[in-house]
Amino acid sequence: MTVDGNTRPLEDGIVTDFSQRMSYSSYLALDELLAAQRPQSVPVHHDELLFIIQHQTSELWIKLLLHELRAAKDSIRLDDLPTAMKRIARCKHIQETMTQQWSVLATLTPTEYVQFRGFLASSSGFQSYQYRALEFVLGNKNAKMLAVFDSEPQARELLQTLLDEPSLYDEFLRYLSRQGFDIPAPVLERDVTKAHVFTPELVPVFAALYEDAHRNWSVYEACEELVDLEDNFQLWRFRHMRTVRRTIGMKTGTGGSTGVDFLQRALSLTFFPELFAVRTEIGS
Repeated sequence: MTVDGNTRPLEDGIVTDFSQRMSYSSYLALDELLAAQRPQSVPVHHDELLFIIQHQTSELWIKLLLHELRAAKDSIRLDDLPTAMKRIARCKHIQETMTQQWSVLATLTPTEYVQFRGFLASSSGFQSYQYRALEFVLGNKNAKMLAVFDSEPQARELLQTLLDEPSLYDEFLRYLSRQGFDIPAPVLERDVTKAHVFTPELVPVFAALYEDAHRNWSVYEACEELVDLEDNFQLWRFRHMRTVRRTIGMKTGTGGSTGVDFLQRALSLTFFPELFAVRTEIGS
């Protein structure tokens, strides 16, 4: 057999007959996946595919984040902190990938976007139930958000479940209590359907933990992992806001929000406020 010097021949063991075998395409359901990009613009605008793929891939990454964070939450509840930290370490890499993705969408200029933006109608990222689920898992809960998903029963059911469950931070604070740390009773007994708010009584607990880091190494390290998780989330929010500002300026969002101003205000929301407040106290 003559082989072109710039052609790699197939190895004898490589499977080529998939009539009775599972293929790469069937395992990943590529027919369905690659048919899920359905531009709405008429005529179809070249850049709408970028816009759709950017948001669909973000939803896939958020699905994986939810998978990992819910598992981490369960591990903490079972006092398996190492496994929880392994899950969170993976989440941090997912977050970095999601943040970097904004640079691709930022290549969409205002002139290009305006040519198909009207075809989005009232659809908006604000309506992403997975994003809301992610915020609920991390502790930024808001029962009023459930009404947005009245027309999506499965989405609403998921959000209701996560609203009623302790957040990742709730489970971590309960874990600390079981490990002998003096977590105030009102924190342990609080209404978990509400967003966690800054609790000054927790700051001395974390200050003592940080000041004796070597004795408390595993929980000290876990605290820093949670700080990384929040920092990465804020970077994603910030990059989102800047990309929106670059693309539509100060226009109203397609879903009716104030757009950039709405996204800017989200930057003030925090999941683990005491883990940031303690930094002021250390060494003071």
